[in-house]
Amino acid sequence: MFQTIDEALNYLHAKKDQIKFGLQRMEWMLDRLNHPERRLKFIHIAGTNGKGSTAAMIASVLKAAGYDTGLFASPHLVKWNDEIQINGQPISDESFLRWLNHLMPFVKEMEEQGLDTPSYYELWTLIVICYFAYEAYPDFVVWETLLGGRLDATNVVYPIVTVITQIGMDHKELLGDTVSEIAKEKAAIIKPGVPVVRGAKNPEAQKVIIQEAETKNSPIYIINKDFHVQSQQQSSSEQKFEFSNVFRTISELAIQLMGRHRFDNAATAVMTLEVLRQYYAALIDDDQLRLGLYDTTWPGRLEKVSDYPLILLDAAHNFDGVRALTTAIQDLYTYDRLLLLTAMMRDKEVDAMLGQLLPLADEVIATQVSSQERSLLADEISQKIKQLQPNQNVQAFSDAERAVEYAKRVQKDGDLLLVTGSLYFISEIRPLFVE
Repeated sequence: MFQTIDEALNYLHAKKDQIKFGLQRMEWMLDRLNHPERRLKFIHIAGTNGKGSTAAMIASVLKAAGYDTGLFASPHLVKWNDEIQINGQPISDESFLRWLNHLMPFVKEMEEQGLDTPSYYELWTLIVICYFAYEAYPDFVVWETLLGGRLDATNVVYPIVTVITQIGMDHKELLGDTVSEIAKEKAAIIKPGVPVVRGAKNPEAQKVIIQEAETKNSPIYIINKDFHVQSQQQSSSEQKFEFSNVFRTISELAIQLMGRHRFDNAATAVMTLEVLRQYYAALIDDDQLRLGLYDTTWPGRLEKVSDYPLILLDAAHNFDGVRALTTAIQDLYTYDRLLLLTAMMRDKEVDAMLGQLLPLADEVIATQVSSQERSLLADEISQKIKQLQPNQNVQAFSDAERAVEYAKRVQKDGDLLLVTGSLYFISEIRPLFVE
């Protein structure tokens, strides 16, 4: 049994490299725990990009409507316990420790029986389920997949709504080499008869998801078919839009999350909330909807941490995410020079991502993530940049803090400093920009 939160986190982090697929360990544990997941109403969300902000908007509106709302979304960008929230407040150290200790006798039983024990992600998910079911008692749980869908630890629940956001090429080594294969993995969270909200437009993925919904006799609502975003207006501080669907039209909606791609995420969130209204009699009036959407924050996603000089943090970590980021930069911001501060993981589509970013950059500051063995070294990124764009001005720093110091020193008043490239990178350096 663990006495301190540090002991507990050290135990879990020692398991973090053990990525285990399959639901048998989760099902064994939940059976011993008397199936706490059956006490909860889940909104299950999968996708390559957009699932985090969509989850945040749904949770924010439900909270604004007076519902106690749980949120499980990872990875964190500020503090570890931000991944588990009730009404916007992270789980306490005491609660996390209590529920991990509650699980440990069952883990020991598995060991004694010679069974494979739960991984880091599985234990984390079990802690969340126990916390929500036996302590926090939320009315709804916004439940984001960890990786993939079919064999993901979160796929042991039977949700009331399933949401699938943008699907693209990421984690190919685990999920498949094509969009169709990846979509099939993520669409496997669809349960028989449970409504599905599909919030992105890739036709290859669309076909797979529609087929899965039809096989499961699940009603499906598809963006630009069953629900729409209209009258889009963008500024550098907010984005306004009108939403319409098969039920009604809602005008004068606005979000502070930036980027053209956020319109689709917001529409997906609103459609999900409409399903809750229509199918489950959730009481959400339009003013509560507007308030919840506008109040939504999602750190590290096109996050403006300084106006003068202009500094943006964005955890774009795959090709589609970077493409959405570069489009947003061109749509929303004017500047004299763009300074790009970046660190990337070696198992990502680095050349393709740099190919999107480099045409915007007047200078690149390359660095690396100290906590990740998967991180490309700063010199490796610098070499890739020189191969792609031989005349690019590049500085390389093996120490991320020194890279930030250099970027702040050379940035002038009219410049934009864009910090991007990896979720882990943004999490590591964000405290250097935000107190």
